[in-house]
Amino acid sequence: MLKRPPFDRARAVFCYDDASKALVLRFKHADRVGAAVPYARWMARAGAELLTEADVIVPVPLHRWRLLQRRYNQAALLANALGRLSGVPAVPDALLRVRHTTSQGHLGRKERRRNVRGAFQMARLGSVAGRRVLLIDDVLTSGATIEECVRVLRADGAAAVDVLTLACVVLGHD
Repeated sequence: MLKRPPFDRARAVFCYDDASKALVLRFKHADRVGAAVPYARWMARAGAELLTEADVIVPVPLHRWRLLQRRYNQAALLANALGRLSGVPAVPDALLRVRHTTSQGHLGRKERRRNVRGAFQMARLGSVAGRRVLLIDDVLTSGATIEECVRVLRADGAAAVDVLTLACVVLGHD
């Protein structure tokens, strides 16, 4: 039996599959940061309804060690570009990843949830209270990272949390 996700609504530009995987991985790991603006345009179209109702755009954060290693947070690049395109304020530092987690690519659903449990917190308590948050990430796979971020945003008083990603793994393909 499938359980209801903790977010209100979710949209993605495309399915994460063999055809899209190279686009996402080059953006994520190969310094293709110039792709953020065209990808954000695609996301703005796919998530137009979510953007018009959002009060604030918040990206899924990277831990500082991963950020130093990668040099950029792809979710923050997408969030900032979406903010410029839509006029909705992007707050790239609203959420903090306070615990370094192992890469989730090789983990199953239960291990992913365990891996990210307690890994996030608000930078400033009450900063999203009463607001509609649009949470941004590059790929929605098992949902563990998104679910943990949503839990923290709701605990801070977010009125609603919608999710917009570049890609989404189709159920049963993860």
